[in-house]
Amino acid sequence: MASHEPHDLNCLTIGELETLAAARMDKQTRDYYNEGADSGSTLLENSQAYAKYHIRPRVLRDMSLIDTSIPIFGSQSAIPLGVAPTAMQCLAHPDGEAATARACRKAGIPMGLSSFATTTLEEVAVESGDNPRILQLYLFEEREHSRKLIQRAKRAGYKAVFLTVDTPMLGRRNMEIRNQFKLPKPWKLANFTEDEESAAAETIMEGTASGGTKQRRSSAPGYHDGDKRKAPTGPISFHSHAPNPTLSWERDIGWLRKECLPEMEVWVKGIATAEDALLAVHHQVNGIVVSNHGGRQLNGALATLDALPEIVEVAKGKLPVHVDGGIRHGTDIFKALALGADFVWIGRPVLWGLAYKGQEGVELCLRLLKDEFTLCMGLAGTVKVTEISKDYLVKVDKSGFISRL
Repeated sequence: MASHEPHDLNCLTIGELETLAAARMDKQTRDYYNEGADSGSTLLENSQAYAKYHIRPRVLRDMSLIDTSIPIFGSQSAIPLGVAPTAMQCLAHPDGEAATARACRKAGIPMGLSSFATTTLEEVAVESGDNPRILQLYLFEEREHSRKLIQRAKRAGYKAVFLTVDTPMLGRRNMEIRNQFKLPKPWKLANFTEDEESAAAETIMEGTASGGTKQRRSSAPGYHDGDKRKAPTGPISFHSHAPNPTLSWERDIGWLRKECLPEMEVWVKGIATAEDALLAVHHQVNGIVVSNHGGRQLNGALATLDALPEIVEVAKGKLPVHVDGGIRHGTDIFKALALGADFVWIGRPVLWGLAYKGQEGVELCLRLLKDEFTLCMGLAGTVKVTEISKDYLVKVDKSGFISRL
């Protein structure tokens, strides 16, 4: 059941991978990747939520042939897991998103690419080959910037756009503020450097150029002057352009579908309630990702696993439901699927793999999770992903009482 690759005896778990990566990243990068909003309670609860559920294994079933694969985006994923879009991966390793793409291709696992990547979407497409890839999108107030990105993604063969919908404004990340984190030379926001209005290297907090001899205009976030909304100005930067408080179901989803379909599916990433899941169905998106931005936005929000059941109840069978946040073991994948998710995404573990050993480290991360998930399926008594259901779980409350789902 396990892969035939030799073990890395220094790293047998995702927890050990996190520790090894921490020693290889500078403080600013480590804090930027690992921090949650405010006190970080939602970040912590994303992982802790999985411990509320225990597995009910079935026995005396033929486990000699286990199939962990699942169809997605017109292809087969080796396991029901994808690599979530995370920004600026060259901070973890010089090969950045290109290394991640090669690792995903080798593992047969879909990759998500952040709009604010340090490698162009075209380069990632080349490294991905035929492996499915999706583009995470912040819909800018000046839509022409987003339209250009969408057209490029179409030409490069991306299968879907994941519209991030949980950033009308940015969560408070205290270490990021204290560190005054900057994207250092030579890294750039690669998908925007062709636009002469974009910053090649920006101060993440303020959106001003962090290097180079050419003077650039400062970026400024949008604001409302009491009469009408003023859009962000200056070079595209994360803190000035990514948050968009004007986004709405009625206006923007229809526009995005018109721009993307039929070449690329339109998904919304950041759904956390049944009410918004129903709106996603109503507005005919192709799928949803239950997400709280890795605990980096609203601290005190529900852990994604806790939010999942009510969303599955109203959306299952109407559109695919994916989930991210807090997945650190193959049993976590199993539990999310048992609660009704069709697929899961991981972010930070991949960054830790990159920091540890580049492409080889990402391959290790994915291999650990695949081996653990395969073993969990076998020991739980399932041979196909479609067999995993809530019948295989019980929930344990704070008093230790167990209840069937």
